Amino acid sequence: MKQTTLCYPMKDGQVLLAMKKRGFGAGHLNGPGGKLQAGETAEQACRREVKEEVGVELLGLENRGTIEFCFVDRSDWDQSCSIFVATGISGEPVESEEMKPEWFTIENLPFDLMWPDDPHWLPGVLAGGKVSMRFYFDVQGKLLSFEKM
Repeated sequence: MKQTTLCYPMKDGQVLLAMKKRGFGAGHLNGPGGKLQAGETAEQACRREVKEEVGVELLGLENRGTIEFCFVDRSDWDQSCSIFVATGISGEPVESEEMKPEWFTIENLPFDLMWPDDPHWLPGVLAGGKVSMRFYFDVQGKLLSFEKM
């Protein structure tokens, strides 16, 4: 199972999401993040990926738990994802070849443009909670089921 990260930088009652422009998850809004490189901790990977994808440094980074994403008939897509929230950033978000960042109010998250699992855990994480869940998807990205771990 791949080891990955997702980060949700917050500022003034807003959260930074980014539209994935290419590769796995293209067309979905998500937190920036990605795969761990050899020898990296999840926190190091999170900081590196956010800098690469949206051009900001993270402040007040907090690990809020783990989510496993499992895909029926595509175990090579399975991942164990460390979820982070940053209570601030240094710099202004910029678009990269991979992601286009945008601020959203926490009360009005655009779930219709996000992965179908997000409504089940993201509001709680953004409110200060932790997550430990497993989500099952088909190869088209349809959410089949989920469970607490």
